[in-house]
Amino acid sequence: MAISGAGVAASAAGGLAGVLASGRAPAYAQAATIHWLRWNDFVPASDQLLRREIAQECQRALGIRLNIETINANDIQARITSAVQSGSGPDIVCVLNNWAQLYGQSTANVDDVAEAIGAAQGGFYETSRTVAHDGQRWVGVPWSIVGLQIAYRKSWFAEVGYERFPQTWEEYRDAGRKLKAKGRPIGQTLGHTFGDAPAFAYPYLWSWGGKEVEADGRTVVLNTPQTVESVRFMTAFWREAHDEGGLAWDDSNNNRAFLSGSICATLNGASIYVEALRRPQAYQTERGTPMKDDIGHAPLPRGPGGQFSYHVPFTNILMRYSRQQEAAKRFLAWIGSREVFDKWFVSQKGFSVGPTRIWEQHPLWNEDPVMLPYRTAAQTGRFAGYAGPSNRKAAEVLTKYILTDMYAKAVQGMAPEQAVREAHEELVRIYGAA
Repeated sequence: MAISGAGVAASAAGGLAGVLASGRAPAYAQAATIHWLRWNDFVPASDQLLRREIAQECQRALGIRLNIETINANDIQARITSAVQSGSGPDIVCVLNNWAQLYGQSTANVDDVAEAIGAAQGGFYETSRTVAHDGQRWVGVPWSIVGLQIAYRKSWFAEVGYERFPQTWEEYRDAGRKLKAKGRPIGQTLGHTFGDAPAFAYPYLWSWGGKEVEADGRTVVLNTPQTVESVRFMTAFWREAHDEGGLAWDDSNNNRAFLSGSICATLNGASIYVEALRRPQAYQTERGTPMKDDIGHAPLPRGPGGQFSYHVPFTNILMRYSRQQEAAKRFLAWIGSREVFDKWFVSQKGFSVGPTRIWEQHPLWNEDPVMLPYRTAAQTGRFAGYAGPSNRKAAEVLTKYILTDMYAKAVQGMAPEQAVREAHEELVRIYGAA
C-alpha cells in the first residue's frame, strides 16, 4: 500500500494524532522489528489477517517488521513474568481482563497513544479505561472488549416452556433442570481459566447484592447474607441443571460441548455462533438442520440485586525493557487507527467490539440480527473490584480465582458459609496489604 503525500503530511504535522487521522506513519520511520505476543484468537480468521495482510501493510506503511506470536491465553501471564524477570521478551503483550494493572511498574509510558486514540474515536468505554489506567497514567493502550452473552439452543428451551430465554436465576434453574433431565445440561466452567469462569462468577455475585469491597477500595465486604445466599443457590443450581464436569473446563471446552450438541446453553463470546456460521454443514442439529439457525444470545439472568454483566477487555502493554519503544508506540497508534483497526474488527464478525463507542455504529451490526446483543454489551459491564477500582489488588484477586473458587468449593461439598468466609479472608489479606 503506497503512502499518500497527504497521509505523510498529516502524520508529520500531527505526530501520533496524525497517524490516527491518516492511518499512516511518517515516511521517515526507521526500520525496526516489533514482537507482539497475543492469545490464540477464538476467531482464527483474525489471526490469519494479522499475520498476512496487517503484518505486510505494517512493513509498507511504517517500515516496521511485525513478529506476531500467539499462545494460549492462560499462558500469557507466565510469559510476562518470565520476560520481566529476564529483562527481555516481547515488546508488546496483549493482555486480558485487568492484568495490565499487575504489570504497571514494568510498562512504558503510552499516555500520548491512548489519549490520541480516545480523542479520535469518541472516548473509551469505562471498562477499557478502568483496566488500562491506574489513576495516574495509562499502563496500556486499550485494544478491544469481548462481549459475553449466553449462547443457547432456542428450540430446546422452547420444548420446556421457554420461548423467551429465562429472565431470572429461578427461571434459568427451572429450565436447566428440565433440560438436564433430557440429557441437555447447562455448560459452565468454574475452573481456573481466563474468561468464562470470572465472567460468570462476578456478575452472578453482583446480581445477588454481593460485592468484594466498598467504594473506598479498601473495606472488604464479601461475607454478607447476600453472598452466602448466592452460594447456597448455586450449589443446588449446579447439581440440578449443570454438566458437573464443567469444574475442570477451560474457555474452549464449552465451545466444543455446545457445537457437539452436549449442552443446551453456556456463557460465551460469539465464537460458538461464528464457528457455526463458518461451517454450517459440520454443525447440525439432531433434525439435520444447520445449528446456526437454532442459536440465540441472551444476557445473564437477573437476581434479587439486579442484572449485571462482565465483558473481557484486552489491553496492549508496551514493556519497559523493550529497546523498540518509539517504534512500538508508532505501531500501537497505527493499528489503533480507525482505518487499520476496522479491518481486524470486521474479521471478528462481532466477537470483539472496539474499546471506543464509535464501533457500535459500524455497518457490520446490520448484517446479522443474531449478533445484535453483542453490539452494545460493553455499555453495561462492571469489572472486577466493584464497588472499588479495578486496580492491582482487584487484579490479584481475579488472577487467583478467589471468587470463582468460592463457588467451585461449595458445589463440591463445602458449606456455603465456609466457602464465603475463606474467600473473604483471602480478600482481606490482599486488600490489607500495603
